[in-house]
Amino acid sequence: MSDYELYYWSVPFRGQFVRAVLAYADKSWTEGGDAAISKLMEGPVKDLPIPFMGPPMLIDKKADFAIAQTPAILLYLGETLNLIPATPALRALTMKIVNDANDVIDDITLDGGREMWTEKTWRNFVPRLKKWMSFWEETGRRHGLKENAGFLLGGQTPGIADIVTATLWSTMTERFSEIETMFNETAPLTTSLTRRIANLPPLAKLATKARRNYGDSYCGGQIEASLRKVLNT
Repeated sequence: MSDYELYYWSVPFRGQFVRAVLAYADKSWTEGGDAAISKLMEGPVKDLPIPFMGPPMLIDKKADFAIAQTPAILLYLGETLNLIPATPALRALTMKIVNDANDVIDDITLDGGREMWTEKTWRNFVPRLKKWMSFWEETGRRHGLKENAGFLLGGQTPGIADIVTATLWSTMTERFSEIETMFNETAPLTTSLTRRIANLPPLAKLATKARRNYGDSYCGGQIEASLRKVLNT
């Protein structure tokens, strides 16, 4: 029996953070698929494992515990899998990184497709995206991150902040070469960290699986089509 059950759409978007943490921790999980998610969401709230508006939603089978909302899921996994720092300050910074990552993918999809990208709106957004990238760069610099060594918040081993960082930026830059170039130039230390973490065997295996299962898909739908159009991919 698997350790967890994950409900998330068949794309490597927000739910990929959860998949990456589980993979890194060598945990097994199953996914019900899009039809199961839709059926669950259409049913009465009283029948939900936990009230949630949309995925991801995770069930820890051994603990008989369900949790939704990406930051809450990652906090729970960080706590239970010993992947979050011990000090209050670094724990808070970890969750700040998680929420920043969540905000970046909201930004890159214009709040989940509230409107579509145009050349003008993308051009106006580029400075904001670069500013986001600089947040990671400065955070790492303040905690001793070097080109070929160190982690985003210091320490001796990767934690939730590093896994989320690598998943956010590697998934995005692998699918959009213009963003990759921007990232390499704006945040070289974070680029190096992302590559080191993404190349760890469990995360590299997960990325290969995502390519096999989802192809070039990122977030899906019309919003991805508009993003690809302005980026000429």
